Amino acid sequence: MANHDSALKRVRQAEKRRLRNRIAVGQMRTAIKKYRGLVAEMKHEEATAALPGIYAVIDRTEKKGVIHANTASRYKARLARLLAGIAKN
Repeated sequence: MANHDSALKRVRQAEKRRLRNRIAVGQMRTAIKKYRGLVAEMKHEEATAALPGIYAVIDRTEKKGVIHANTASRYKARLARLLAGIAKN
């Protein structure tokens, strides 16, 4: 464990940030999971309507610095590809 005051403060700050980041990632993953559920049930109209909201959650997580920009783009591309896959069926 750290001994210096500045190091102890860093530990406290890191813990706060970790918890804040976990909340953001959790919200994003929950939204993606619900969307994948819609796609699995072949609910094309509902999935199409939900996609912009999911994109907003992903963008918000990226803006907070929790995930990298390329990671956000990859998530969005995969979700769009899922929707395109059920549109063909």
